[in-house]
Amino acid sequence: MEEHRNKYELLELIDSPSDLKKLSLQQLKALCSEIRQYMVECCSVNPGHLGSSLGAVELIVGMHYVYDTPTDKIVFDVGHQAYAHKIITGRREAFRNNRKKDGISGFPKRSESQYDAFGTGHSSTSISAALGFAEASKQQGLGQKVVALIGDGSLTGGLALEGLNNAGAARSDILVILNDNNISIDRNIGAIHNYLLRVTTSRRYNLAKECIWNRLGETGLRQRLQRVIVNAKSSIVRSSGGDFFEAMGFRYFGPIDGNDIEQVVDTLRKLRQLPGPLILHTLTKKGKGYAPAEADQTLWHAPGQFDPQTGVRVKKEHKVDRYQDVFGQVLVELAQMNPKVVGVTPAMASGCGMTALQEQIPERFYDVGIEEEHAVTFSAGLAAGGMKPFCNIYSSFSQRAYDQIIHDVALQNLGVVLCFDRAGLVGEDGATHHGCYDMAAYRSIPNAVIAVPKDEIELKNMMFSAMNYPGGPYIIRYPRGYAEGTSWRDAAFEEFAAGKGECLREGERIAVVCAGPFANRAAEAADEILAEQGWNPAVYNIRYIKPIDVELLASVAEKFDLVITVEDGCVAGGLFGAVSEYMSSLDNPLKVRCLGISDEYVQQDTQASQRSAYGLDKAGIKAKILEENAKISAKVLENKK
Repeated sequence: MEEHRNKYELLELIDSPSDLKKLSLQQLKALCSEIRQYMVECCSVNPGHLGSSLGAVELIVGMHYVYDTPTDKIVFDVGHQAYAHKIITGRREAFRNNRKKDGISGFPKRSESQYDAFGTGHSSTSISAALGFAEASKQQGLGQKVVALIGDGSLTGGLALEGLNNAGAARSDILVILNDNNISIDRNIGAIHNYLLRVTTSRRYNLAKECIWNRLGETGLRQRLQRVIVNAKSSIVRSSGGDFFEAMGFRYFGPIDGNDIEQVVDTLRKLRQLPGPLILHTLTKKGKGYAPAEADQTLWHAPGQFDPQTGVRVKKEHKVDRYQDVFGQVLVELAQMNPKVVGVTPAMASGCGMTALQEQIPERFYDVGIEEEHAVTFSAGLAAGGMKPFCNIYSSFSQRAYDQIIHDVALQNLGVVLCFDRAGLVGEDGATHHGCYDMAAYRSIPNAVIAVPKDEIELKNMMFSAMNYPGGPYIIRYPRGYAEGTSWRDAAFEEFAAGKGECLREGERIAVVCAGPFANRAAEAADEILAEQGWNPAVYNIRYIKPIDVELLASVAEKFDLVITVEDGCVAGGLFGAVSEYMSSLDNPLKVRCLGISDEYVQQDTQASQRSAYGLDKAGIKAKILEENAKISAKVLENKK
């Protein structure tokens, strides 16, 4: 215990941001080092988003040191960089259970702490939210300061640019800190930048500046002088991108070394005295302070478990492929087969497996940045121009492009293949990242196809079928993680007819209609029931949520006493909704029961535990079948009496 206390001598004194203010700048520097060490220690056994958070330590410590949180508001973008924020706002020990069930969320969450001003998990939201806080403070006369921390990647999102445009035009009192971790700091020009920074952030300089403009008033002379000064200033800051922000109505400062705590604190103290809108450009290093993370920033964004001393990652042996790897390899095969096939991803190439296409056929690979809406409309343009785009977006992020899917793809019946990775329950990322809503959201769109493969072979064949499908959108949704272990590489391509499912096993009394890999779990449950009780529930693999296989459902309605639907989406509007709608249209409706996500947000936990909680594993499906069968048997006995 004493060794542990000595290792984090300063960190253990910090239970809230007010404790930070008792430290000197030299102590802050040592504290930042301890925070990094603590992050590495915790994340080595309890994986999380490490690289981004390591790079933003000084920025976060500096913000809490200068600003009066939680009265002043700090709004994070995405939240990948927020670990230091959690650690110094009373959640140091809780951080050891970060992303675990009943632990703290991996992202800022309003219900978790008063210091989490705004919940997040998706990118590009911070500036718009910060603008809302600033205007709310102005309306109520609260005098709060508002800071948005956004990364250079998130700044490519359209919502961030919309926020910048509105904040600049409204002259709102906000500070946007651009955490730029893609560019190294050039020490040779540091002195010039530091000098300009000292001048432009000087309180005396800015008071004099305001005095001069106020005395001149709204005169032609003032306008001419301002044009001269702005042109001169723009020529100086253009090399660092400042002219763009100045054009948006922001006063640009920087770039500064965002990993230099003294420079961060000094700059923030000066900027806190200035009215907004302001933007501070900071240069940081992703993975800062941990050599393995600095050396491979992509890998160490979320590295999994690792040895904190050596940086050697703990690799778990799996004999099956991940769905994303199947997608990536099949896409390459289709592109080799068809010169019109291209791949589009909004900054998810490695996560969705599209790096295979990038490496093997780079001229037909497009990474458009964190721009889901643009990715879909760009794909629509490609399709209208005669290409066959496969646009891969994580299911939860596809929600951001809902209008584009309807207006730009579906309404024009364009042949865009939308592959939704991470559909269903995703595990430790929690409520912001579950892909639970896609089936319900897109089932209402005319001429959309929604395909749900039960294994790797079906994913392969659905991609092949989508390539040959004349219209669109053709949506294929599949889970995060490891697949079923089929011999998909050796399987020949087979074209599926949209809207046609299959019977996996004949049976009696109860039919289980499943979407996706849960058809396999249902078949396993049925095998056990047959072995233990001697009767057979039937199992159907629906394959397509839309168009739904009405012939299959009509057959089910004729043969069985009850149907159970199984899906890893919200039951309101998904497969359960589709089957219930059909059954209710019959003269003698068949009762429908369901397993799926109820009307609530699912918090972080392992995928296995989340699925178990909703009965989406073999044991849960088996229990549901037996429960409903017992009710049927009881009713039969009651009718005999």
